[in-house]
Amino acid sequence: MNTTLCFDFGNTRLKCAVFLDDRLAEVFSLADSGIGTIAALQKKYKPTKTILSSVIEHDKEIEKILGEKCAFHKLSSQTNLPFITPVRKPESIGADRLALAAGAVYFYKGLNSLVIGLGSCITYNFINKYNSFLGGSISPGMEMRLKSLSTFTAKLPLIQIDSGEIGWNFPLMGYDTRTNILSGVILGMAAEIDGIIDQYGEKFGNLNVVLTGGDALYFTHFLKNKIIPDPDMIFKGLYVISEQNHTAINIDATGK
Repeated sequence: MNTTLCFDFGNTRLKCAVFLDDRLAEVFSLADSGIGTIAALQKKYKPTKTILSSVIEHDKEIEKILGEKCAFHKLSSQTNLPFITPVRKPESIGADRLALAAGAVYFYKGLNSLVIGLGSCITYNFINKYNSFLGGSISPGMEMRLKSLSTFTAKLPLIQIDSGEIGWNFPLMGYDTRTNILSGVILGMAAEIDGIIDQYGEKFGNLNVVLTGGDALYFTHFLKNKIIPDPDMIFKGLYVISEQNHTAINIDATGK
């Protein structure tokens, strides 16, 4: 059985997924991106392949460790991708967005797909039915919006949301400071996302919409448009890219 470790170093979270052959077996967060942490994972899982998507300034020694005893690939604009990027500066596309596009091309062949990543930022990533990643847009994510209200005002507090509040029906009209902020941020983001989906639908007609990222589950209840929730889309895309840059691929779209 072949083991592949897929690392996603984002601005807010550091995560790793474990694939056993073509099955997504485990996803977990990392306490840090230190050499000791990475070396311990190498020792525990003994992977045959590793791949790294990073949008932060990580220790380059990590890449050496990841490639010491197995095939390693760092995702970049030089990567062999399953789509084309006819944009002005393809080298400026974030590694996370490349992974999302790869997942869309593999799992939703022949469709116009809008993959919406909800993390530190909201990224809107459009891949057409001809396997061209045409770009999209970027706006502040949930945590960034909550922090900005506290940072740039004199009296508004920093509001924290825990996972137990997923699915709570935030009121349209807040009745205290906390619910006013949550209404503005959560419902405001939902309205933004629905509005962007509507515009893509008007432009391209039939549209396949995938919602992913660490904050995706907060918003599925509030969106009016039909979406496909897939919190692990980035890891499925990373696995596809890893296999394309090493061997032929055969992955179950359910990740099971």
